[in-house]
Amino acid sequence: MSDYVLRTSNLTKKYKHQFALNKVNLSIEKGSIYGFIGQNGAGKSTLIRIATGLALPNSGHLELFGNSNERELIQARKRIGTIIEGPALYPHMTATENLEAHRLLKGIPGKDCIEKTLSLVGLQGTGNKKAKNFSLGMKQRLGLAIALLGDPEFLILDEPINGLDPMGVVEIRELLKKLNQEYGITILISSHILSELHLLATHYGIIHKGQLLEQLTTNELNEKCQRYIHIKVDNPDKATTIFEIKLGTTHYEVLPDGTIKLFAYLDAPGKVSKTLSNEGLIIEEFMPMGEDLETYFTNLIGGAKNE
Repeated sequence: MSDYVLRTSNLTKKYKHQFALNKVNLSIEKGSIYGFIGQNGAGKSTLIRIATGLALPNSGHLELFGNSNERELIQARKRIGTIIEGPALYPHMTATENLEAHRLLKGIPGKDCIEKTLSLVGLQGTGNKKAKNFSLGMKQRLGLAIALLGDPEFLILDEPINGLDPMGVVEIRELLKKLNQEYGITILISSHILSELHLLATHYGIIHKGQLLEQLTTNELNEKCQRYIHIKVDNPDKATTIFEIKLGTTHYEVLPDGTIKLFAYLDAPGKVSKTLSNEGLIIEEFMPMGEDLETYFTNLIGGAKNE
């Protein structure tokens, strides 16, 4: 069985004299959350449309779950759930009625999946409320519920948090993490909200003017951005001992003035501060520093523009 849910080789799509995709070699590992980053018109939606069978490439090769011929791809796409250009909702139907309509369209047997899916996305108590009266966050969750019908192994989401308020963004983020971590669903997210992707993605693909500039993991991004936790305590020597014994890391640097750069635990800073406090240290300064994803992306495409 393939370790990749999606791979492309020299995938190319051209509209008249403009390349939407130019020899793109992309790979998405099973079990990952892949943040697909690019400006409007960079080629994100074109690749998604080709992957889901809504468009055809001019040349190149596409593989889904290790399958690549036309008949295999048709079957493989049944293992994918999608939200492309906003969820397809029936505004005058309830959440249950929406799922029932899409269940019939997809040919999924039995109604048991409806309540299970509504419960999974937190919409089990909406009753007779029509989708037109849902908040934007609820509509996005209903769209996700529709995408999850049939228990897909791979979710493809085009701008799933676009237009949501901060609370709605958090709700969708936590739901996607749950789907990935508890249900093992691989997720491709195309988004321009880079700060949010940085809290969610495990892998990244950066595309610019139809060319895939870079693919990297979160750890690789953190190393390239040199992100770290800036720490100042009353006893730096004791702090480094705590890092090694209590937190099991030597990935830190002590500056001449005693300030510490901790390159580990970037996703769990609270654990670091709590451990230091529990060991009796006084924390004078504690903050994440270094480039974020947005800065890294801007610098990368800035360099691409000048090539």
